[in-house]
Parts: sequence; structure tokens; C-alpha cells
Amino acid sequence: MSFRRVIWVVLDSVGIGEMPDAEAYGDKGSDTLGNMVRAMVERGKPIRLPNLCRLGLANIRHFDGLAPNPAPIGAYGKAALASPGKDTTTGHWEMAGIHLEKPFPLFPHGFPPEVMEEFERRIGRHTLGNKAASGTEIIKELGEEHVRTGSPIVYTSADSVFQVAAHEEAIPLFELYKICETARAILRGKYEVGRVIARPFTGEPGHFTRTTNRHDYAVPPPKGMLLDKLAERGVEVYAVGKIFDVYLGRGIRDSETTKSNADGMAKTLQAMEDPDEGLIFANLVDFDMLYGHRNDVEGYARALEEVDAWLPEFEAKLRDDDLAILTADHGCDPTTPSTDHSREYVPVLTYGKRARAGVNLETRATLSDLGQTVAENFGTRIVKGESFIGMIR
Repeated sequence: MSFRRVIWVVLDSVGIGEMPDAEAYGDKGSDTLGNMVRAMVERGKPIRLPNLCRLGLANIRHFDGLAPNPAPIGAYGKAALASPGKDTTTGHWEMAGIHLEKPFPLFPHGFPPEVMEEFERRIGRHTLGNKAASGTEIIKELGEEHVRTGSPIVYTSADSVFQVAAHEEAIPLFELYKICETARAILRGKYEVGRVIARPFTGEPGHFTRTTNRHDYAVPPPKGMLLDKLAERGVEVYAVGKIFDVYLGRGIRDSETTKSNADGMAKTLQAMEDPDEGLIFANLVDFDMLYGHRNDVEGYARALEEVDAWLPEFEAKLRDDDLAILTADHGCDPTTPSTDHSREYVPVLTYGKRARAGVNLETRATLSDLGQTVAENFGTRIVKGESFIGMIR
């Protein structure tokens, strides 16, 4: 074992530039980090990321507005998404060694009658919506009618998702969760979306607010992925954020849900107090959920600066034989007209007090290289990916 603990933080959607096939996904020109940094410079509010740049972020490639560090303390590179698609499940599965042959299905015009009729029959309620929409916008549009009728709001996005929104006083949480479990059971075969998501909200018309009681129902990942292999080796895994939901809890000893990036960062530090060895696997979702999908450039920049400001405290918690990994799962460029995810490379930054500094990890062919690196560190292997543990230990 090179490192007794690995702390792996996914900065959800912080892509680092279009992949060669981006045009096929409608994402030509997407560059979440690069375009956002440039946009902030143009607005006279240049983003400050001294700690990420100290790790080597600006050494990965050129950015208008970020200077490379002449002696970065981390190893740095970027990774391609080898699987088709550009969503949460695809990215996280690939990290764990699962490559999809085809992307999860999308329903940009809503779900077909054979799905919705069976869904309504089983839950005993009519539904509203059934279209692609922003989660905040659709509850503004249909929330009042939903409260009046008790009909849940169904919507999707550019992601492979079936989302059900309901006011917590109109449909209690336990029933909303049962409704989503019913949808998960129906959505199989050609309708098997990556995730069914419960989206509860509260408040009055004109002032509806989504709550933190969201719950995801993912497709079970195939057997043999990274967390299965770690469990076979007796390696403890602690999950922070939506990691538990993405992998359906497989191989995870303990987990914490999060309300925000700030909560996720705090709970990551808390997790670092306990285990002497194993994997702490965290996802910080606000970049994607609050800013990327809403084209909020300044919010995105502010969130990244908050993570940067947190890094010194994070680094101080690292033990001598720890390895930190920072990466992302896809892009979600807040500067483009699209509010969807974008097909981009993701950054790869590693750091440890006993890890090699200043190593250029170059362009990794797949996100599975991250999973293979973790696997090799703990004495096992996954099917996909090439470990770079030998470059950094």
C-alpha cells in the first residue's frame, strides 16, 4: 500500500475543455473552467484560485487569467471520458471502471405514453409536466396546480433522468419516495434512465423552494467495479454527498448526505478525523446543480473560489501517508447558451506529503485511470484503466 488513505473529491461538472467529439453532442466550444475564467476577467472580476494553481491546475493547460505555477506541489493532468454520454452516472461509473457501450436514454420531448400511463396507474395519481425543464422553473410554472390537485410534477433534462417534484405538504416524503421507487421499477430496458430523482419542495406560490430531502434512485452498477473490489479487500469506504446514491451504497461502510458545497467540505474534513486507512469519496454538487445548469457564471466562479479557500484546511488535515485526488465527472459550461452538461475533459490533480510533486500526468485516456490508481494502491485491480500510482509515489 503506497498510501494508507485516499481522499477523492469530485468537483461536479468542473470540465476543462471540449473533447474531440464534443460537436457530436452539441458542445463545440464548451470549456467550463476556461470560459468561466475568461468571462470573469472580461467582467473585471478575475477569479482567484491560488491554492488550486499551487497544486498545478493552471499547469494542465493555458487559461486566460490563471498563471501556471513554476513549481507545483501536486501532480496534474486531465482525463477523457471514454464512455458515450456526459452525465453524472456515466462519469462516476467510468471512474469506478465501468465503460458504457451506449449512453443512457434521453427523453427531450418527455416520456412516452406507455411509460406515463403505467406510472399513473401504479401510483394512483395523474401527473403534470412530462417535459424537459429546469427544476426551479417547472415548480414556478406548475407548483400551484400541483398543490391544488395533488398531481406530482414529472420532468427530465438533458441528463438521463426521470424527476418527480412534489410539495412536502401535498405529497409526504415517504409517499414521494415510494412514487420514485415505482418509477424506477417501470423504467427498464429501452427506458432505463440513469437516475430517478425525488425533488421535494416547500413554500407558497411564488416562493417555492426545493428542500434538501432530494433522493436519487440510480441504476445498479455492474458487479466488479472499484467499490466492489475494495470491499473484497476489506478496504473501508466513506462517502460524502451523492456518492452513496450513484453507487447504490455498494461497498460503502458509512456515508453522509450534504446540503451544499460548504456542507460537503465540512463533512469531508470530519470524515478525515476517523479512519486510519481506506477511501473517503466526496462529491461537491453545487457547481453543477446551482450554477452550471442555471448559467450563473459568477456563482460558479464564487463556488470555485470557496473550494480554493478551503484547500489549506483540507491540506492541513492530510496525514503523512494520505493521497488527495481532485477531479470532475463532466462539464457544465455556464457561459454557453445551453444549460446542459457538456462533453469535456476533466482535471486531475493529486497531492500528498509523500507523493511526487510537479509530475505531468498528461492526458489520460479514461476516467477509469483514477479508479485503477486507487485500486492498485489498495492491492487490487478493476477491468478498465491504467494506473498512474507509479508516477506519483
